[in-house]
Amino acid sequence: MSDRFDCKECSESLYGRKYIQVEQQPHCIPCYDRLYANTCHQCKDLIGHNARELFYEDRHYHEHCFRCFRCERSLADEPFTPQGEGLVCNECYCNEFSSKCVACDRTVMPGSRKLEYAGTTWHEDCFVCQACEKPIGGQAFIPDKEAYYCVPCYEARLAPRCSHCKKVLAKGGVTYQDEVWHKECFLCTGCKTPLAGQPFTSQGDSPYCVKCFSTLYAQKCAGCNTAITGFGDGKYVSFQERQWHQPCFKCSRCSVSLVGAGFFPDRDQILCSDCNSDE
Repeated sequence: MSDRFDCKECSESLYGRKYIQVEQQPHCIPCYDRLYANTCHQCKDLIGHNARELFYEDRHYHEHCFRCFRCERSLADEPFTPQGEGLVCNECYCNEFSSKCVACDRTVMPGSRKLEYAGTTWHEDCFVCQACEKPIGGQAFIPDKEAYYCVPCYEARLAPRCSHCKKVLAKGGVTYQDEVWHKECFLCTGCKTPLAGQPFTSQGDSPYCVKCFSTLYAQKCAGCNTAITGFGDGKYVSFQERQWHQPCFKCSRCSVSLVGAGFFPDRDQILCSDCNSDE
């Protein structure tokens, strides 16, 4: 009589049947599943011995139950992200939470190279110069309204140029009569002194420092014989082709100020009403 070969749990014969050994003890398939199979976290059914089982965060899943809770795509061989109590595939996560490239309107996938500027995001290859259409990447660029330019294209096409030396004005500078100069190029027409940050005036279209303008063009005050430049308080009085600084416009005899008062010319002199009455 042959030896018995029975299931350790139910004692049914295993001759001609599939079985699984646990700690060197044979078990029939129903007993093995009942005793050792894990329960699927998703559908709550047992995960049979011949089913592909997936394990994540202390939870067991059938292969077909391990899926994105938004699009139902299987996550068995896909990257995924936990979202609350569920799992989402990479595509669903990116569509909902990742930024989109402003140029191509496609999602900027996590881990991909991107560029962010002024609250806007581009794929690195989508951030291109408006002029030459070459990717700018990590190079310096210059924004102009809604466009972006690499430095060579901006300097060649759009950058303002100095009215004096005709070279690109990269930053700073002086604007005068709707033209721009480098600070070091904006000079007095007379003495060639730099005028940037200094008071200056003009004769025709030419700028002059105060000293040169006073020497070459300014009217002389009839009272103190110094130049009337318009600088300082800038106020003066004009009468019969003569000009005075306001403080200098006073009676030639008693020196009382005549600004805003009546006066009387007496050859080269100007007199207040009192001094004129004394004659």
